[in-house]
Amino acid sequence: MTPEVVLLDFGGTLDADGVHWSPRFHMAYRAEGGTLDLAAFDSFFKLSDQALARLPGIAALGFRAAIETQARLLGEVLPDRAQVNPAAVARRLHGDALAVVERNRPVLERLARRYRLGVVSNFTGNLEPCLEELGLARLFAAVSDSAVVGWSKPDPRIFLGALATLSARPERAWMVGDNFEADIRGAAALGMRTCWLAPPERPLPPGAGEQAPVPTARIARFVDVERVLA
Repeated sequence: MTPEVVLLDFGGTLDADGVHWSPRFHMAYRAEGGTLDLAAFDSFFKLSDQALARLPGIAALGFRAAIETQARLLGEVLPDRAQVNPAAVARRLHGDALAVVERNRPVLERLARRYRLGVVSNFTGNLEPCLEELGLARLFAAVSDSAVVGWSKPDPRIFLGALATLSARPERAWMVGDNFEADIRGAAALGMRTCWLAPPERPLPPGAGEQAPVPTARIARFVDVERVLA
């Protein structure tokens, strides 16, 4: 069946070429003088993630404000916080993400002329203001933010909810995302076609093709998604 709908993840997919938030924050932190390796840093990043999700007023934060707030929360728990400026980390991360979004916007505009688009993201309740700030909201007919709808990927209900909004069946839809477990496994279980956005050096998880599905397609840069969908 010819696809009619494309669902996309947000963080790591529309604002980065398959690199998750924690390593992106880590790269900015190291560039500003941080000393922890990624494994040590990640535990503190998860604490900041949890604190951000609990923050009063989180639903109103746009993209830049959310990054600045998370950088501040991260700075409060890092053991080497005295030598790292959270504002500088946020500026670096935001600048890099904004450049990727600007590069990807024309791709999304072309896709929106051919397909009905939706965003399905494990997020913190402020996905819509982030999309508005980035000039992307107008391109999506469905936005499913896990903190708003109450289900997180790979729960099938978050995918099915977006598909229902778009009046589409799973077999007529693609899911594009960077998280194998949440995006690829979750969507494939419903019969959707899947496109995994991941750096070339990232291996498939153990058991892919057996216990885990193999993505329909794999790309290393979001701009290559048009070739795959065509």
